[in-house]
Amino acid sequence: MLSGSSVWGTLLILSCALKLSLTQDEHMNNALRLMSETPLIDGHNDLPWQLRMKFNNQLNKVDLYTLNNTHTNIPKIREGRLAAQFWAAYVPCDTQYKDAARQTLEQIDVIHRMCMKYPEAFMFATSSKDIVDAFSQNRTASLIGVEGGHSLDSSLGTLRTMYHLGVRYLTLTHSCNTPWADNWLVDSGAEPSQHNGLSEFGKQLIFEMNRIGMLIDLAHVSENVMNQVLDLSKAPVIFSHSSAYAVCPHKRNVPDDVLRKVQNKKGIVMVNFYNDYVTCSNTANLSQVADHFDHIKNVAGHSIIGFGGDYDGVGRVPGGLEDVSKYPALVAELLRRGWTDAEVKAALGDNLLRVFREVERVRDSLKGTAPDDLPIPYEEVKNDCRTSYGYPVPNPDSAGTILSLSPLALVLTLTLSSLLSWSL
Repeated sequence: MLSGSSVWGTLLILSCALKLSLTQDEHMNNALRLMSETPLIDGHNDLPWQLRMKFNNQLNKVDLYTLNNTHTNIPKIREGRLAAQFWAAYVPCDTQYKDAARQTLEQIDVIHRMCMKYPEAFMFATSSKDIVDAFSQNRTASLIGVEGGHSLDSSLGTLRTMYHLGVRYLTLTHSCNTPWADNWLVDSGAEPSQHNGLSEFGKQLIFEMNRIGMLIDLAHVSENVMNQVLDLSKAPVIFSHSSAYAVCPHKRNVPDDVLRKVQNKKGIVMVNFYNDYVTCSNTANLSQVADHFDHIKNVAGHSIIGFGGDYDGVGRVPGGLEDVSKYPALVAELLRRGWTDAEVKAALGDNLLRVFREVERVRDSLKGTAPDDLPIPYEEVKNDCRTSYGYPVPNPDSAGTILSLSPLALVLTLTLSSLLSWSL
């Protein structure tokens, strides 16, 4: 038989457990309420790359309702209340100087086809208004971000063409330098700087992105590029999938001084869930992701925070955030930590919508500006796989003329010498 003290102790434990459970339910209920009022917009998902690697983009062989070996499918999207997604049109760095542009176009195409195949689930979107409209229709707004400037093949014409195809952000680099911008590996010492940030053509590209209304994504770039773009751009910028460097000192994350500049620019940092960027180790949990949200809010305010899960682009995700169905748990954790409804709504989607609208406003203000058609200098992109059509043919200098005639002169001299010897 239990003593009186044992009974009271057991009752106390049960009471505390019940109270904790009710509190957790309350936070989750509030999270779901807020997500029904404000669209959750995620900055980066690599499902299109999974479609290439698993099915070679043959959507007829895929059922996104039953696909179970990815972080993302339609049931998980619905459970996670994912209202808008920037799908990554990504191709690896080893396509640079080869077939990067073609492969990127194929990734853009598969995103379009995904929306066409599942119109009840996805609505193709190219504007801030489209996101709001899709949310009202209970469909996931599907936007395109090109992940890596190597996909442009250093061409402003290609940038504009991709915009016409619906691309709405460009990540300036992936994990490789382009002929006009340095990537984050420069800061780690793994690669040399080629431009000390941006080249002159890189600066041209920033202004052209402002002119056409393309969001500038600074995930993956070097710190010099971050600072230069924040100084140059007329519009707010985004980090589509990066976290806080002070919490996890990985060079893919954003330092505090840059966070403050993003705040001044009225931009956004969309927090990445990849374990290596959350804890700088192989393991992480949901609470440690929330630590990044807290840190960014404390340093630069809640107005620059968003979600950038990087699902299906990474091999390790935190416990409690195993796939896209788990977003509500993270929202509930922020509420448990004392975030207000307004702060949560800002992070869910209001911040990104504000940034997007300002980028569109800057675009509209520049409508009278002619497209930039000055190409990158040929010597900056010359390689065995690139032709030079359209570039002026250089006139050979005197030294070049002498060198080019030297073999002919040598043959004539030897022939003459031989004839003279024979005549003698």
